[in-house]
Amino acid sequence: MTMSSRILGLHHIGFTVPDMEQAVAFFSDVFRAVTVIECGSVDVNDEFMAKHLGVPKGVKIADQRLIQIGRGGSLELFEYTGVSGEQRLKHNGEVGAMHIAFEVDDAYEVAERMRDSGVDLLDGPTLIDSGPLQNLVWLYLRSPWGQFLEIVSTKGPLGYEENQGTKLWTPFSSD
Repeated sequence: MTMSSRILGLHHIGFTVPDMEQAVAFFSDVFRAVTVIECGSVDVNDEFMAKHLGVPKGVKIADQRLIQIGRGGSLELFEYTGVSGEQRLKHNGEVGAMHIAFEVDDAYEVAERMRDSGVDLLDGPTLIDSGPLQNLVWLYLRSPWGQFLEIVSTKGPLGYEENQGTKLWTPFSSD
């Protein structure tokens, strides 16, 4: 990398879903996602899939879409065929587990709307009242296929902002 090369920021987060239509409907209904790109199936051979995507022989991309939720990076959704064996998501304590957090204007109001819509919410929202994340309101939820997601909002500057020059980028802060 030359000195003139720069890392500009997060472009997208890609992950696999068991049913593309269900996933797109969920993100559209719950998070007001907009489908930006529909690639459909990808017709390449096993060697390409192994060398470029690290998947075993016989696994194919059945559908690929990029969706946009508010401001920030996009979500790239994949549905694969040819996957064998038990398929389960990792719980949050396991290496490789992940969640995606969406900033909302008011986590309490959004949680109520989600609860009324039947979204699988964990306990909360929770307000952090001290420490570096003071004023953060957060709530975990699960997609219909079990993927952990999170909504966050703030009740003022976060605690770490008092003593630190670098601030986290958020969709809210880009107004």
